[in-house]
Amino acid sequence: MRVLVVGASGAIGTRLVPQLVDQGHEVTGSSRTPAKASLLHSLGADPITLDVLDASAVRAVVAAARPEAIIYQSTALAGARFGRSLDRTFGATNRLRTEGTDNLLAAASEAGVGKFVAQSFAPYRYAHEGGAVKTEDDPLVTVPPVSARQTFAAMSHLDEAVTRAGGIALRYGGFYGDPDGFAKLARKRQYPVIGDGAGVMSLIHLHDAAAATVLALDHEGPAIYNITDDEPAAMRDWVPVLAAAVGAKPPRHIPEWLARLVMGEGLTMMTQCRGASNAKAKKELGWTLRYPTWREGFTAAG
Repeated sequence: MRVLVVGASGAIGTRLVPQLVDQGHEVTGSSRTPAKASLLHSLGADPITLDVLDASAVRAVVAAARPEAIIYQSTALAGARFGRSLDRTFGATNRLRTEGTDNLLAAASEAGVGKFVAQSFAPYRYAHEGGAVKTEDDPLVTVPPVSARQTFAAMSHLDEAVTRAGGIALRYGGFYGDPDGFAKLARKRQYPVIGDGAGVMSLIHLHDAAAATVLALDHEGPAIYNITDDEPAAMRDWVPVLAAAVGAKPPRHIPEWLARLVMGEGLTMMTQCRGASNAKAKKELGWTLRYPTWREGFTAAG
């Protein structure tokens, strides 16, 4: 197919484009600045520059590229600093998930694009009750922390807008496999174990996330899939393994009362979070993971 990848120069986009090309797709890849054109060309894409918040530019690009499918992967997290307010950290990304999504869906509808796949997120969002691992049908957090309400609302907006339009929202786990992601935080001892470390996280290697995204093109929406590995795990289990894999010192252990001074009520996202089951994606997409769990993946990513 002719595939337009919006956000092709990001952490997942740079893994996704080569896999699409390998499967015979004709790829147009966008970045926000012309500086990434040579990178995208080297990956096999026809590079373009696009500000997805510019509705008229989006319409023009979609009309010119004539894609049969659009894959939306834009975020604005490069160099982001995490602190007490998740909404402050994710402010620009929240606009991409709301306004950007709406602009692309409108352009896709106008141009008659048949398939739309978008990046969503699984960790922290499933209701902090019941079992430790949730499916796509389980309820989400209904009252997120005040400091994260805009962020949770933006993720829900994307899920709902994409599926309402007949598309597919992929709720990825926490990405690893990028030296500027979890590995960088672990080396700086900036990813601590808080309290007893019981909060459960679902992770995914960027290669496997890209592979699932390619497979989603062969399936009809509307649909939501958790794109996570086979082993959701408590922070106390996976964070020390990550640190060892990247040659870092063991993670710090911080009592909840101290972490609450920094994170406020947002601390519950770390201490009470639930994991996400990938059973639906594996069954319906025919997805086989190169790194079934973070145990193999951390070692490979180094």
